[in-house]
Amino acid sequence: MSAQDQGFIEATRTSYDKIADAFGERFPGDGLDARPVDRAQVTAFAELVRGNGSAPVADLGCGTGYVTARLHAMGLPVFGVDVSPRMVELARRAHPGPRFHVGSLTSLDLPDGTLGGIVALYSIIHVPDEHLPTAFAEFHRVLVPGGHVLLLFQSGDEDGRMHLAERFGQDISLDYFWRTPQTVADHLTKAGLHVRARLLREPYEEEQRPRAFVLARKPA
Repeated sequence: MSAQDQGFIEATRTSYDKIADAFGERFPGDGLDARPVDRAQVTAFAELVRGNGSAPVADLGCGTGYVTARLHAMGLPVFGVDVSPRMVELARRAHPGPRFHVGSLTSLDLPDGTLGGIVALYSIIHVPDEHLPTAFAEFHRVLVPGGHVLLLFQSGDEDGRMHLAERFGQDISLDYFWRTPQTVADHLTKAGLHVRARLLREPYEEEQRPRAFVLARKPA
């Protein structure tokens, strides 16, 4: 891993380690409970993965683990991965059923062709543009033929970037990237993944930007 890669990952890890406890208090429970549109996408993803076999699912950027726990309750063999050790601790404490471990979605510690699916909700928002191809190439590498990817991310009419130096009273260094569904779809296609669906929904309650869902599949 290059020094530049390590810098981006370390900044994200350090920032989330600092804000993890406050984040968990601010967003407790299952974030899908009050968002039926979001919940429907995760449910559809689970059905597609189940229809392609019994290979495990990875929730990348799992945070406090509520999506991992929901997929686990649906009967999928799922585990969560997050770059922040503190987030992983909180996930393990809140959800003792699934497995959780520390890792980066740009360098997955997994053999080729072992995952039936990847779900990444609000994970690629912290991946710089120049590293997105690496992340999606990793997705392609670890998926079984016919495996699915579900992405959720902040979106808008054009791509953009925001830097935060403070959150929840903590000094951090965290970059946020929002992208159009077309931008993400183009990157997925270049990585060899076939885009199957796109959905853009308007902001809900306290949200400031539209949310985009992109579903893709590794060719069988």
